[in-house]
Amino acid sequence: MDAIDNGTPPPPITSRADFHRAIVQAFERAAEVGCREIWLCDVDYADWPLGEPAVVQALTRWAYAHRRLTLLACRFDEVPRRHARWVAWRRDWGHVVECLALHDVEPSQMPCFWFAPGLQAVRLVDPRRYRGFVDTATADLLLMHDRVREWAQRAVPDFPVTTLGL
Repeated sequence: MDAIDNGTPPPPITSRADFHRAIVQAFERAAEVGCREIWLCDVDYADWPLGEPAVVQALTRWAYAHRRLTLLACRFDEVPRRHARWVAWRRDWGHVVECLALHDVEPSQMPCFWFAPGLQAVRLVDPRRYRGFVDTATADLLLMHDRVREWAQRAVPDFPVTTLGL
């Protein structure tokens, strides 16, 4: 995250590789800084790098009892299929992770972002073409925090850590 640390804006996100790199760097930065909460939002996280070793390692360094990782999604069915490392990590750290479904949002209307209040946001404004940016402007982050809280109030718990059954 040198681009943010030295005061110059980071380059825009213009590809899948840029998006993945920005997400991995965001998790690493959150672990370094120790932000209190992280919010993720996507339709189903099918194309996120959640299962990459660097993400899981950064989350392990970041996770403490007083921290909170919240995932907002339309559905979580792709997460166990595509992100086995993250699902395994979550079994140990489920006390800091909350998965919430927004069933009343059309997938085409679901935003795509990684957000740590007061730190930064990684946003895809066009998820199909991987167009987005990293945002560190305080006013934008405050506005985003308000929106995220509104979405969370409309969401319902989903994707339990363990599935009980007979």
